[in-house]
Amino acid sequence: MVIRKKPDADLRNYHSIFLEVGLLMVLIIFIVLTRIDLRASSDREFVPMEREVVQMEEIIQTRQIETPPPPPRPPVPVAVPNDVIIDDINIQIYTEFDLGSPLQLPPRPVQEEEEPEEDFFVVVEQMPELIGGLSQLQRQVRYPEMARRAGIEGRVYVQFIVNERGEVEDPKVIRGIGGGADEEALRVVSQARFTPGMQRGRPVRVQYMLPIFFRLQN
Repeated sequence: MVIRKKPDADLRNYHSIFLEVGLLMVLIIFIVLTRIDLRASSDREFVPMEREVVQMEEIIQTRQIETPPPPPRPPVPVAVPNDVIIDDINIQIYTEFDLGSPLQLPPRPVQEEEEPEEDFFVVVEQMPELIGGLSQLQRQVRYPEMARRAGIEGRVYVQFIVNERGEVEDPKVIRGIGGGADEEALRVVSQARFTPGMQRGRPVRVQYMLPIFFRLQN
């Protein structure tokens, strides 16, 4: 059995019409889409978020002020009755003086003895000079046996006064090493002779110091 279609029901006859209608609708939709403003509205204002500000308060160190204690209260006056009789006090004054008797004076205050002033110079215009030099004085040194056995070496400093005649007075050890070396240094220095120191053209007493060497020879 063969089914035959009506010529009016054949869709191929309307193919061109459907195609044109479809293209027209697509074109209208495209035009409408191009007319629509898809951008965001600029009426909305952007409000930035405020940051919380942290303020550092300076801590002021408090100082406790010590208040002085209040002054003591004044004593309360005590009333004395007027009918109190005060006993008379007899004051005996001796007015008899013997003008002929010697007067007793208070003892004189004891005066402290003043220390004598130093009669020597430390620095003068022309200092004393050792006669023969220090090397000749060193040759007179006899090494003490005690210091030799103990292996003591070093310098002994002797301070003294060179008088107006160039002689040594009051020698004393300022810095010693012991072992009998201090005594030997005093002996050698006591025998030394100097040309006296001069101040304003005249010989004077001058303080002086010499080192005496003690050295063992290998």
